[in-house]
Amino acid sequence: MTRSRTQRRVCLPAVLLALAAPLLAVVAGAAPPAAADGPGVGAPWVVTLGDSYISGEAGRWAGSSNASSSRADALGPTAYFDNASGTGEQISRCHRSRSAEAYVGGGVNGLNLACSGATTATSTGSTFKPGIDFYDDGAGRVGQARALQQAATTRNVKMVVVSIGGNDFGFADVVTSCVTDFLTSPSWWKNYCNDDRSVTANFTTANVTAVRNRIAGAFQNVRTAMRNAGYADGAWTLVAQTYPSPIPRGDGFRYAQSGYTRQSTGGCGFWNADATWANDVALPTINNTVRAALTQSGVGGKVLDLASAFNGRRLCESGVGLYEERGIASWRTPGAVDQTEWVNQIRTVSTCCASSPYYIQESIHPNYWGQLAARSCVRQVWNGGAPRGGSCTISGPGLVDGEPRMQLR
Repeated sequence: MTRSRTQRRVCLPAVLLALAAPLLAVVAGAAPPAAADGPGVGAPWVVTLGDSYISGEAGRWAGSSNASSSRADALGPTAYFDNASGTGEQISRCHRSRSAEAYVGGGVNGLNLACSGATTATSTGSTFKPGIDFYDDGAGRVGQARALQQAATTRNVKMVVVSIGGNDFGFADVVTSCVTDFLTSPSWWKNYCNDDRSVTANFTTANVTAVRNRIAGAFQNVRTAMRNAGYADGAWTLVAQTYPSPIPRGDGFRYAQSGYTRQSTGGCGFWNADATWANDVALPTINNTVRAALTQSGVGGKVLDLASAFNGRRLCESGVGLYEERGIASWRTPGAVDQTEWVNQIRTVSTCCASSPYYIQESIHPNYWGQLAARSCVRQVWNGGAPRGGSCTISGPGLVDGEPRMQLR
């Protein structure tokens, strides 16, 4: 139908007014609505995914003491509370501590989606453990890749740091076997774990290949999550984090392997031969698998190598000790960071009761000092927004802005 001239005259001023409205708003001092944060918009975010070696497990404790837990209690009983109200955990026993490495600061936001005990795939057993996948039960429980996708749509995620694969190699079971063999060996014969079938099965060529494929798939899931959230592949960086050595080789312990002092006092019940095997065989196998998986995935990215990050501060290592052994009052004492361990004790009976402040799952994980050291490494990887890879190690004594001195090379 053809409109009359009168209709056209009436409509023209209305159109001009609509076009002028934004200009009038600016003249009047009203800013246009701000764009919501999301891909490429807003302050940058670093997101961490994976398992207990990045979630913050054991982050409550700065060193160890058998005399008084308060000496090493850096974060207190709310150390793992991460829900919105600060009254508990979003996911039980994920143990995302406040000292975790996601929180690099300096104008960069941190989001920790990792979970202690996680493998590459989500586990829905008695305790929910989100893997790096797209699991979604429709009731709020999602895999870490799904959680990343959801978070990245409303955040400007620039770097995703992933620590995964240790539990796919049966890390906890291997440690349990080694400590059990140490404690149950008769005085005349050492029962080593490095030749136990339950342990060696994790390091066969077939299993290494299977785990490598799963880790590669996890890295690809991270890329898919970011693509689904609206990111181009070049708009963010994946960082694959390797595992640090938690105990020294056999000749580096401060406790003799005869008797049970190595476990009853130090909380490091490994035979020398098993400790050396762990450093020379198990750890390199796991870390080389992570590196190979990153290449296989085709995602690209950087590697943060933490294999030697704690050397000199490892559990039961010569040169450091318990607070009572070093004559140090508490973790707040100047110099405590250089004289105490950065890896938590393997605790057994001390975790037995409801009144105990300890969790057995905190055993042999980076503690408060170790996590702050790793955080410094992640900040150096971030590199002011131009991420780079490298190997991170202790660079000197003391603290810088409350963190151990570390250097990425």
